[in-house]
Amino acid sequence: MSLVRFWALNVVVVLLSKKGLVGSAYHIVAFPPETAVEALARATSGTVTMAAMGAIFGMATCLSAQAREAPDDPTNYFIGGCASGIFLGARTHSAITGTTACFGLGTLAMFTKIGKKEGWRLTGPPKL
Repeated sequence: MSLVRFWALNVVVVLLSKKGLVGSAYHIVAFPPETAVEALARATSGTVTMAAMGAIFGMATCLSAQAREAPDDPTNYFIGGCASGIFLGARTHSAITGTTACFGLGTLAMFTKIGKKEGWRLTGPPKL
């Protein structure tokens, strides 16, 4: 694994860990726990799940890029997103959740990669 891919993997894990922590904080505020231990368990669960999804996405993307010998192919990102979705389904003990998350996260990751390669813009001033 190259140093650039390793750095990108770490960035994904850190970003998803932060999103998991923020999501856990919102969940604790919306549904107040009865004890401090329950609050800690909820915060840890959400944060660890998002961090694991980031790590799985990064590793699956890198491994598929090396196995397929196509480092910038959007299909690698679909495979990484799908692997993260399968993990989410296993975590929730639901095949429907896993299948839907696999397709949804894989498609989102693939279109994100295609958009970056082709220069798609979602925000900003219009080009004239």
